Amino acid sequence: MDEKTILRARDFWTAIVLFFVSLFFLYRTSKIPFFNSASAGVDSAQWYDSAALVPFGVFGILLALSIVLFVISIKDGGAKVALSAVGLDIDISEIKRLFSISIILSAYIFGLVPRVDFIICSALMITALIWGFHRGVRPATYIASAAVIVPALYALIANFPQSEWGKPHDDDWITLISFLALTATMFATEIRAKNVDRVVKATPIVAVLCPLILVLAMAFGFRQNVPNRTGLLFSQIEYNYYVNLRPLWQGKK
Repeated sequence: MDEKTILRARDFWTAIVLFFVSLFFLYRTSKIPFFNSASAGVDSAQWYDSAALVPFGVFGILLALSIVLFVISIKDGGAKVALSAVGLDIDISEIKRLFSISIILSAYIFGLVPRVDFIICSALMITALIWGFHRGVRPATYIASAAVIVPALYALIANFPQSEWGKPHDDDWITLISFLALTATMFATEIRAKNVDRVVKATPIVAVLCPLILVLAMAFGFRQNVPNRTGLLFSQIEYNYYVNLRPLWQGKK
C-alpha cells in the first residue's frame, strides 16, 4: 500500500471528526440570536452586529473543508482502505491520531480560548495541528498534543472561575512560551531530519497571521466581541488602535 493511500485513509477519519465537531458548534452557535442582538450594549436588528456571525463563518468553513476532505478521501480510495480489513489492522494508531486531534481541539476551545489571548492560543493550536499531523510521525503528534494540553490545563486550574478569565496574564505567557518552544522544536526536528519543506517554513507565518487577521476583522471591522479582550497581545493592539492610530487618521492628533 502506497503512502498516499494511507494518508487518504487517515483523512477519512479526520474528516468525520471535523464534520461532527463543526456540526456541534454550529448547533451551539444557532442559539445565539442572529437578529435583535446587542452590540456595545445597544439593541440592534442588523445581522452584521450579531455575535453569531464569526462562529458561523469559522465553523461553516470548517464543515465545508471536512466535506471536501471526505470527498477527496473517497475518490482516492482512502475510505475503502479505512473501512476494509486492512484498515482495521491499523485502527489503534488511527484511534490515537483522532484522539490527539480531539484532545487538541478540546483543550483549545474549552481551556485556552476563554482565558488566553486569542492570537497566542490560536497560533499554538494551528502549529500543533499542522506539524503534529503533517507527516504522520508519532513523536511529532505527541509533542504537539502536549504543547497544547499543558497550557490549557494550567489555564483551567489557575484561572478556572469566569471572574478570573480577564485578569492575569500568567496563562498568556505560558501559552506564548509553549508556542515558541513548539515552533523551535519543529524547526530543530525538521532541520535534523533534513525535511524542512514549504509547509514547515510557512507554519509560523500562517499560525500568527490567520488569528491576527481574524481578530482584527472581528474587533475593528465587524465590531464583534473578541474572546478575552484583555489578552496579552490584543489588549496592546486595541490600546494602540484607539489611543494612537484612530485619532491620527481622524485628525485629532
